[in-house]
Amino acid sequence: MRKATIYIIVAAGLLFHSCKNEIVQFLPGGERNSKNWFEPSPYGMVYIPRGSYVVGPSDEEVSKFGEKSKRVSVESFWMDDTEITNNEYRQFVYWVRDSIARKLLGQTYPEFLIAEDNRGTPLDEPVINWREEIEWKDPDYRMAMDELYIPEEEREKFRKEVDPRKLIYNFSWVDYKQAARGKNRYNFETQKYEGTVVNQQGETVPVTNRSSFLMQEMVPVYPDTLCWIRDFTYTYNEPFTLKYFSHVAFDDYPVVGITWKQARAFCDWRTNLHKEFSSRLNEAAAHDYRLPTETEWELAARGGLNNTIYPWGSYYTRSDQGCFVANFKPLRGNYVADSPTTTTAMRTGTFDPNNYGLYDMAGNIAEWTSSAYYEAAYDIVSDLNPEIEYDARPDDPPVMKRKVIRGGSWKDIAYFIRTSTRTFEYQDSAKSYIGFRCVRTSFKNELHNR
Repeated sequence: MRKATIYIIVAAGLLFHSCKNEIVQFLPGGERNSKNWFEPSPYGMVYIPRGSYVVGPSDEEVSKFGEKSKRVSVESFWMDDTEITNNEYRQFVYWVRDSIARKLLGQTYPEFLIAEDNRGTPLDEPVINWREEIEWKDPDYRMAMDELYIPEEEREKFRKEVDPRKLIYNFSWVDYKQAARGKNRYNFETQKYEGTVVNQQGETVPVTNRSSFLMQEMVPVYPDTLCWIRDFTYTYNEPFTLKYFSHVAFDDYPVVGITWKQARAFCDWRTNLHKEFSSRLNEAAAHDYRLPTETEWELAARGGLNNTIYPWGSYYTRSDQGCFVANFKPLRGNYVADSPTTTTAMRTGTFDPNNYGLYDMAGNIAEWTSSAYYEAAYDIVSDLNPEIEYDARPDDPPVMKRKVIRGGSWKDIAYFIRTSTRTFEYQDSAKSYIGFRCVRTSFKNELHNR
């Protein structure tokens, strides 16, 4: 009776105070106090408030595939203010390199691995000791890490260099789409799962337990630097192939030559890195880093302006002074007209940001999204947080491997840098004009912040 009275009191509180900015403790006796938790602004990101806009071709555009306009609503999120740069992505590559090196060194030098916890209890599997420094020029260390280097018969001028083909990042993710299917639910009567799941090899197998929905990824992380030569026939782009990613002069330039899977691997690494440091400060994020959906990207690019063609809120690609306001291909191929500094990708943040504080949402480089490309997507997606996801298998036809890219690039004409223009690239391809930026779902509630 006493417990029932408590529930009645709680229900009455909800009835009379549901519109106030108070956090209600639904169950009595709870020890967790949500008022003590807050979401700090992620470094290098800007807040994109939830909003609604019309996706699809604008009034003056001709629909390519009979696309229809549709009003959608998108929840708030955080987004990188610039594309991921060479410097930022290089940290990911170095982390993968150093983790492999420490595992190899641990076979000879035990100090590079931790086999016991703080209480001296042996661990099931040794973990990497990141505090131990690696002397890369030490001949004994180099001998212990020999398999990390390019084989002797493949070396240029006998230089012993790390083999980029060996830099593989392993991670896992849960396929919630398949787990959420009704036929795959857990049967409490039989005490087992039912249904089938398609694994990463494209095989349909029975669901045995929760691990059936756990997907494993092994992704080579080094950018495809040869994309500068491969993308353009009869062009001298060797200097970019040799130095664009590796030289410090290009640190603040957007990373390119990245596949869709490599971009997702970076997001996973960034999430784990953030969790490791934020856990010490009790500021763990509520959500992980990821690629933006197509509609999230467009909402952010519009900068709160619904009826303009470009992110800067104008119908033109020039400023009032006659200067181009983005890095793209103007004047039928006069690449240097928009900037005297470069004819390809340029330093991030060179041009002014949009109203949300986002740089280069038009031009410079196109950007991967998480969305699968489908011509009739706007006809079938939900009007709330719309998204079409599909992780293509290696043996899938090319049409199934298309992913939406947005924003246009330094090689594109003005049409492709419009906020509403959508196009695609294959998820296993790496191009000299495609990069990415990360987003993170926000836990902010605008109603409670008023």
